[in-house]
Order: sequence, then structure tokens, then C-alpha cells
Amino acid sequence: MKLFTKPLNVDDFRRWQEMWPKDWTLRFISLVLAVVLWYFVGGDDTVDKNVMVPLEVINLPRDLVISNQFKREIEVTVSGPRSLVLKIEKGDITRQVDLGHAVAGTMVIKNENHLIPVPRGMKVLRTQPDSIIFSLDKLIQKQLEVKPETKGSLASHHILQEIVMKPETISITGPQAVLSQLSFLQTQVIDISGMDKPIQLQVPLDLSTALLDLIGETSVTADLVIVEETVEKRISGVPIEMDIQGKARRITPTSVTVTATLPRSLARENKELHSLFKATVIDGGDEGQMTVRVVPRETTLAPIEIVKVEPPVVTFTEEKPEPLPPLPKLDEIPPKK
Repeated sequence: MKLFTKPLNVDDFRRWQEMWPKDWTLRFISLVLAVVLWYFVGGDDTVDKNVMVPLEVINLPRDLVISNQFKREIEVTVSGPRSLVLKIEKGDITRQVDLGHAVAGTMVIKNENHLIPVPRGMKVLRTQPDSIIFSLDKLIQKQLEVKPETKGSLASHHILQEIVMKPETISITGPQAVLSQLSFLQTQVIDISGMDKPIQLQVPLDLSTALLDLIGETSVTADLVIVEETVEKRISGVPIEMDIQGKARRITPTSVTVTATLPRSLARENKELHSLFKATVIDGGDEGQMTVRVVPRETTLAPIEIVKVEPPVVTFTEEKPEPLPPLPKLDEIPPKK
């Protein structure tokens, strides 16, 4: 089968060239662009879909704070090409709320469709919720004391002398409505059941939901000073040790009676209580008298407190050295043999 009955001559080629438009290159590029645009826009499926759009608060005044809980995302129903909807689902847009002119009080912000910045070619059909409520409060700073809370009973014959908190106070910045109702911060309950010696603990604070939002979970250090109960004892016969400037002196009396408080177990277990103390004298300058000073011995580790010393002063006399025997006379010295 022959396609041409006769071959093309020069005149036929010129006639065909005149029929082809001179700007065929531009028209061909335009055709390609139109096909591509149709594929990505006109040729893409149009869908209606609910997407979650993050809420972004901007320009909030420094002296104000949002004191209520509000949704951080809003649900938006959009209509448009599937490819653009997928971009929105990836978080490419946000709903900005400008609070640059806000004052303390309650504000209601409408979520109008035109405020959602969707790409060209898309349309917002609905927003949920249709409005957002902000409670704005003055921002203040307050210093609050930390107070411990305990439960249970210590071991027998022990007392909780004190609890030292570190830090003793905590500074919090937050809404005036929240902080004005607080006078102190309280720890979670510390169980002291059966404790019989000092201990240091890390204790969380017992915080309300509002305070948790402000400072998060916070712990403090509690130093529990636990001591054994003491009893008051009167111990007689504590000997006085004396050696002042190398001078030998005779004192009266030679021992004192000491009234002291000491741990119950120490008083019960130690029969020779006078051995726990060291008594010395101090030259007070008065002729013939010295002050008695009593302290626990260095080997005594338990806490002891001296209440009274009897008598508080003693009398003394300096001991004179005994005279040497007289030397024999010359005529009394026997001759050498």
C-alpha cells in the first residue's frame, strides 16, 4: 500500500511550511504547562475533609497571662484538591490569635472561616469550635514558704526536734487570681513511722493543677532532725582535775555534783555516769576561790547538756614544800676511815 501517490515537490513543502504557525514553539510550551497544571490542580480529586489546625497565640502583653485551659487545636472542614489537603494535615498552617490589645478579663475570639489561612484553591467550610474563650489575668510574683506535712510516730523515746526545708521559700510567677489565694506551699505527706535517727529526704510538693501548670512537678529537700528523749540526772562524785601553771594547790571540796540532761538510753546503760564528765577549775582572780568548769568528755559522743554544778566554786590553798632537814655541823661529821 502506497501512502503517497506522488512524491512531495518543493512547492508542496513550501505550502505546508506556510500553513504551520510561526510561533509554534511558544504554543507547544503553553500546551505542556496547561497539561501539567490540569494534572496537579484540575486533574486532582476535590475532597472535603476535617483537619486539625494548631492554635497560635501572638503578641500577649508581658503583664498578662492566660489563666484558663483552652483547646490548642481547632477542627476545620476544608474543601479542595487532595494534594493541598494533605499539606494542611502535615501542619503547614496555624490559626493565629493576636492578643496585642488584650486587657485583664474574659475575651471571646471568633473562629471565622476567613481567618484560617488555607492555600489558594481551597475553601474553609466550617470551624469547630466556632469561638475560643480566654481568661486573662494580671501576672504577679509571690514568695511562698514551704511547710512539711508528716504522719506516723517515731521510734519509742524519740522526738522530731525540727524539719529544715531546703529551700525554705519558693518564688512563683503566675496569675493573680491563683497566687493571691496561697499563703504557703505544702509538701506531700512524709511518713516518719519508726524513725530513730536524723535523715535527709527528697519530698515532692503537693500542688494543685493550676500550680502544676505554672512550675511543674517540684521537689524539695527535708532535713529531719530526730533525737532521743533526754532525762535529767543528778550525778555526784565527779572529781575535779587541777593543775594550774604547774602550781600544786589543795582544793576543797575535791569533787562536785553535776545536774545534766542526757539521752535516756545513755542514762539507762551507763552506771558510772560521773565518768562521762570532766571537771576542772578556772582561776577567777578571787583570793582563795576558783570557778568549777564541767564539760562532757571528748569520748562521749551523745548530746549532753550541763544544767547545774554544785558547788560552783571551790576554795584552795597553795601547798608549801616541806623544809629540807638541816645540814650536819662539821664537828659532827665522822672522820673517814
